[in-house]
Amino acid sequence: MLARIFSRSLTVLFVLVVVVAVLLVGTLALLAGNSAKAPPVDGGQVSAGRVPESRIAMRELRRQIGEGQLGTGGETQILFGDLHVHTTFSGDALAYSMPLFQNPGARPPADACDFARYCSQLDFWSINDHAEQLGPEEWRATREAIESCNAVAGDAERPDIVAFLGWEWSQGASTPEEHYGHKNVVLRQWSGRGVPARPISARRNPVHTIIATLASFGAWEDWQPWAEVHRRLLDDLFFAEICPAGVYSPALPPSCHEIAPTPDLLFEKLDQWDVDALVIPHGLAWGITNPPEMDLRHQIVPPMHDPKYQRLIEVYSGHGASEVYVGFARASLDGEGRGICPAPTEVFEPCCHRAGELARVRCQQPDSVACDAEVAAAREGVARASVSLLGRILGSPADEVPGTTQADFGDCGQLREAFLPAYDYRPRGSAQYGLALGDFSKGSTPQRWRTGFLAASDNHSARPGTGYKEFGRTEMTEGLSWSEQESPRSSYFVTGGLTAVHSPGRDRDSIFRALQRREVYGTSGDRILLHFDEIAPDGSRIPMGSEVESSEVPRFEVRALGAFEQKPGCPDFVTEGLGEERLEWLCLNECFHPSDRRKTITRIEVVRIRPQISPEEDVAERIEDPWRSFACPAGPAGCVISFDDPEYASAGRETLYYVRAIQAPSPAVNGAGLPCEERAADGRCLRAQPCQGTGLAGGGPALDCLAAVPERAWSSPIWRRPG
Repeated sequence: MLARIFSRSLTVLFVLVVVVAVLLVGTLALLAGNSAKAPPVDGGQVSAGRVPESRIAMRELRRQIGEGQLGTGGETQILFGDLHVHTTFSGDALAYSMPLFQNPGARPPADACDFARYCSQLDFWSINDHAEQLGPEEWRATREAIESCNAVAGDAERPDIVAFLGWEWSQGASTPEEHYGHKNVVLRQWSGRGVPARPISARRNPVHTIIATLASFGAWEDWQPWAEVHRRLLDDLFFAEICPAGVYSPALPPSCHEIAPTPDLLFEKLDQWDVDALVIPHGLAWGITNPPEMDLRHQIVPPMHDPKYQRLIEVYSGHGASEVYVGFARASLDGEGRGICPAPTEVFEPCCHRAGELARVRCQQPDSVACDAEVAAAREGVARASVSLLGRILGSPADEVPGTTQADFGDCGQLREAFLPAYDYRPRGSAQYGLALGDFSKGSTPQRWRTGFLAASDNHSARPGTGYKEFGRTEMTEGLSWSEQESPRSSYFVTGGLTAVHSPGRDRDSIFRALQRREVYGTSGDRILLHFDEIAPDGSRIPMGSEVESSEVPRFEVRALGAFEQKPGCPDFVTEGLGEERLEWLCLNECFHPSDRRKTITRIEVVRIRPQISPEEDVAERIEDPWRSFACPAGPAGCVISFDDPEYASAGRETLYYVRAIQAPSPAVNGAGLPCEERAADGRCLRAQPCQGTGLAGGGPALDCLAAVPERAWSSPIWRRPG
């Protein structure tokens, strides 16, 4: 017990020392150069011009041929993009770019443009740096970089790529009732009246500034550039003027830092600017950024939810999938602050429960009363530590059981038997849970979330669309090599997903309107072609994202075609456009480079959700996953299936349907999650070791920790209600 107390005290002491060190270093930074003002922020230079027209035509032809194979085509085309990208204007991304994290340097917004245009070859992307670190200079430089990216895109009706302006609103609290999580704001316009004078943040955030300051300790030999960075960060953190509350947002001075601490105030400020915008929640099932008892229940209620802005939710990113709802309980605290340890289930073992098992094995008399007390103390200690933010980030369950290591705890605390789940999963933050809920606080008619699905990268090295190939684990995912020896978290970072839209044109407005219509789906990175439609009685098609009022039995059709297999290296036009040096810096000499052969779609899964119509209904029973599953023919020719729901009419309640198109397994970075070295007879992981390996430029297959996974696409739902 004394050892545990001492260990925790050292942790707290370490944090205090860190804060003091940051303040001292920040003071030195502010005084460096006679306290000269930091130079203007540079967003970098967009160095690559428009992709050759022949390549755009080839891209479109390949998709047209694919649509022809499926028997589709017509008024819309499928375009792929990434709506969640960070550069080193985000404080965490700035820290990760520094020598302490074994990374080679800053990644400004212009790098993201060049990467999206030539490395991943996207049709659209958006920039979403944390508003909490975006001062006036960063916002100016961001806007200039987006303008430069769009300026070389060519004809506005047929650009090679569309760059959207935006930011991330990042809020957090220790209780579910006050926690709203992270949301990406994506603006239709990038200049003129359609752009707020400043990004709107959720709060001041000193954490990233502290990390960035400490991370520069490896750069003493070149102190001056980092001193300039610190002067700006410290100025934004401690000295920037906070905009007065309650003032009409466009009337505020452009230099102040504007804060909207809750979603309703964010929506109100966007209304005041009269902008076309999307607000996209993400990461709500992640364990690092959400409290253990995270619950979306209070977020579906106006004014904290505005369906004008919140039309979509991110179901997958480089942090893994946040789709499924599985009913398990995490550790919690009782009224007196003691840790409560729940029982394990088939798909989830609390680390506090494993702590008790390990403690009993180490007792000299396992059946004694004294051993029972040791077991209870271990479980209570791990349960209490896992509830605290400090314990989740800096602690380990091994701290509570002498003689154990992190490896002895296996895969405890992680969701098993799910597709690439987010680390430390929060089931009541999942997309399925949110869609199944009903809020009954405003009468008998329930309030609901009706959000479509997209996927993204959440990349922090200015690399939109990182999932085009499975390589470069320490560069193309959010894994940090410095922490791999201690934390299983590094094994849960994956390459990013993509957003796909059914759009009538390549232009900005067409893409944005498709997003607003929810005629959109997400993929785990592969460019799978997917159509999910309801077939109306007259034979017309009602696309994914639609709401239908009808009491007739619904009929649906799904058409899916696998992504192209990739060739190594990059096409010649990329080398010509970027140059060899920049190609290596940005793309690590690997680009989107499709062959002529497509991967196989093996099956289509249908999920049916009948949302609550009374608060007494069990949410888990409202979700049928999968409700139906259809095997697809072998080979790369694609898959077409149809189905109906004869139970819909008799049920007499709102029902939603969405589909997953699943490819044959293929190697993926961190595809196995946390590797298990030893298993029990019942399949439990008894000893695990995080995937390890450092180095730049990909490091090779061994360091990429490849394992076969069934890549997939998630359609947006179609909502049906009797009428």
